Amino acid sequence: MTWTAAASLAVWLWLLLCRGFFWRTDVRLPKRREPDEWPSVCVVVPARDEAAVLSASLPSLLAQDYPGTAEVFLVDDGSSDGTAELARELSRRYGGLPLTVGSPGEPPAGWTGKLWAVRHGIGLARARDPEYLLLTDADIAHEPDSLRALVAAARTGGFDVVSQMARLRVESLWERLVVPAFVYFFAQLYPFRRIGKKGSRTAAAAGGCVLLRTESAERARIPDAIRHAVIDDVALARAVKGGGGHIWLGLAERVDSVRPYPRLHDLWRMVSRSAYAQLRHRLSLLAGTVAGLALVYLVPPVALVAGLVAGSTAAVVLGGLAWLVMTGTYVPMLRYYRQPLWLAPLLPFTAFLYLLMTLDSAVQHYRGRGAAWKGRTYARPNAVPDEG
Repeated sequence: MTWTAAASLAVWLWLLLCRGFFWRTDVRLPKRREPDEWPSVCVVVPARDEAAVLSASLPSLLAQDYPGTAEVFLVDDGSSDGTAELARELSRRYGGLPLTVGSPGEPPAGWTGKLWAVRHGIGLARARDPEYLLLTDADIAHEPDSLRALVAAARTGGFDVVSQMARLRVESLWERLVVPAFVYFFAQLYPFRRIGKKGSRTAAAAGGCVLLRTESAERARIPDAIRHAVIDDVALARAVKGGGGHIWLGLAERVDSVRPYPRLHDLWRMVSRSAYAQLRHRLSLLAGTVAGLALVYLVPPVALVAGLVAGSTAAVVLGGLAWLVMTGTYVPMLRYYRQPLWLAPLLPFTAFLYLLMTLDSAVQHYRGRGAAWKGRTYARPNAVPDEG
């Protein structure tokens, strides 16, 4: 246990100093200046059964204070709850940017439903010949200057993609335990500072808010090139960066998700639907991930307790130091989410939940159910979506 605790502490010191300072939360929209001429933008919103959240999100898009030409295209992806009708009603009620509601029909083989809807929305937008596309989810609420700030940042920095990790809702107990850790783990996998550096191989985006240069989308064949991707935001970023594009990702200040996850079951589904896809459906990567999570997050508290029971000072000190470093790196994320700091020492418990969610994702995959979301399942990377 002493040697294992020493290994865990070594990993945490490496994460603290050599992983792009992933734990810091100061990567926000870069410095920007307003352009002399504002480019045209088309906003594409794929939506499937989103009536419950649309009233809190769509009006914020229609109310964008954007000096240039902008238009919203909401693509109803086979909803059964009146999403399209509600969108039209909200447009009539609130006015603002023009709204077009389209429907692409069921996705063909090899396409995920969301990307098929995005393709349809981009096709509708093509008639307007926009310079930029804003791809945003139906549960994302934007402050009135959101689009303006995104475009100014893209123009000033010469970015082909500017993406913001929307601030997720954190109200229920389970949301407090799981949601900040979700963003923390994401940043650990894809350090934001590395994403924005030219020459870096790290590429990721946050699907809820992606401003994409239309020319870059065409060059990278978005979305056709990533049509089967369950984790479409990361796939999009890799495609654009692989084509020589300059991308940026950071935390949002004025972009928020309004989707509630009040129960552990809801959060479990959110994570497990794509966790094994993140591991490219490989058992070797699954085994490595489980071992890594255990070493990094579970060993420190276990070593401390075991050391106290066995009277091993070395295990207590090494396990305690590793747990302390872990806790300290989590504090900035809790502050960003305005959560109490007593949650920080509970990160090993949350990591254990994520370990179980990842295992469950693999189990569902091999049972043939795969990633389930909004009535569709994606059993294999190139599987045809099956209606649930």
